[in-house]
Amino acid sequence: MARLTIAEARSLAERTMQAVGHTAQEASCIADHLIDCELRGLSYGGLPRALSIVERIRTSKRRREPIRVEDKTPVSALVHGGDNVGYLVAFRAMEEAIVKAKASGIGIVGSNATWYTGMLSYYAERITAADLVCMIASNASPWVAPHGGTQGRFGTNPICYGFPTESGDPVIWDIGTSTIMHAEIMVAKRLGNELAEGVAYGPDGKPTRDPVAALDGAIRPWGGAKGSGLGIVVQLLGAMCQSPAIPQGMGDFGCLFVVMSPGLLMPVDEFKRTVSEYAVAVRGTRPVDGGPPVRMPFDRSAADRRRRSAADVIEVPDAILAQLREVAGG
Repeated sequence: MARLTIAEARSLAERTMQAVGHTAQEASCIADHLIDCELRGLSYGGLPRALSIVERIRTSKRRREPIRVEDKTPVSALVHGGDNVGYLVAFRAMEEAIVKAKASGIGIVGSNATWYTGMLSYYAERITAADLVCMIASNASPWVAPHGGTQGRFGTNPICYGFPTESGDPVIWDIGTSTIMHAEIMVAKRLGNELAEGVAYGPDGKPTRDPVAALDGAIRPWGGAKGSGLGIVVQLLGAMCQSPAIPQGMGDFGCLFVVMSPGLLMPVDEFKRTVSEYAVAVRGTRPVDGGPPVRMPFDRSAADRRRRSAADVIEVPDAILAQLREVAGG
C-alpha cells in the first residue's frame, strides 16, 4: 500500500483526468470530488474511480459535448450532460438548483446524458452551506436486482437528504440502495479480491463472490423489499430528468436535485437552530450496553476527513497507483 500526501494524490488525479481530455478546470473539479471520497474513507469512490473514468472515456464511442442548461420555469431547469462524467454535470445542476432556490425558495433541477455522478453528499454539503435543504437522487444502469430477483433492473441508486445547522457539520444522510456499490466490485476486480458472501449474483442467477461474475450478473438490493422499493423510486426520479427508465451501458444516467429554503415556511435561523438542537438530542441518546456513542448521519464521514486531513496521508493500493501513474505520464 502506497502513501501519498493529499497534494500528491490531488495532482495525480488531475493529471489523470487531463490525460483523457479534460481541461484543467474540469480536472480540478473531478479531482476534488475523488479526493474528498478518499479523505472520508470511501476509497472505492476515490482514486480507483479515476481509472474507471479513464476506461469509460477510452472505450466509449460517444463524443463529449458541452453541458447545456435549459431553463424550464423560474424554479426548474434541465441540464443536458452531453455525455460528460457526472462529477461535472451534477455539479452544474447543483449550482443551478442553488441559484433558483435562493431566488424563489425552491429549485428543481434534473440532469441527464451523464454517468458516474459520485458521492451525493459532496453536493449536499455545498447546498447546506448555502442555508438550504436538499433531496438528491441519482439513477444508473441496471446493476441491482429487485427483491426476490436475480437480474438487474435498477442502479446502486443513491438518495441523499441534507439539512443546514446553526454551527458545525450539517446533517446529511446519503445511502446507496444496494448491498455493495458498483465501485467496490470494480476495486475487487482490479485487486483480484473476492466479494463478501451474499452481496451478488452471477449471470446464472446463483450467488457469487467473483467480482467478474457479479459485474455480468446483479447486485443484491439493500434492506430487502424496503430497500428494493427505494431503489425503484430513485430509478423513476432519475427518469423524470428525461433519462431512460433503464439506462443501458455506462451512460444516460439521470440525477434530480430538489433544493428548498426553510424560509418558505419559517425563519431560516430558527430552523437551523432546531436542526442543531435535534442533533444534540440524538447524539445524547443512551447507547446500548458496550456500544459506541450514538452518531448523527455524516458525523463519521466528517470526523474521518478531519483526521486524514490532519495526517496528510492518503493510502492507495500499489496496483492502482501504478495504473494511474501510467495514464498520467508519471
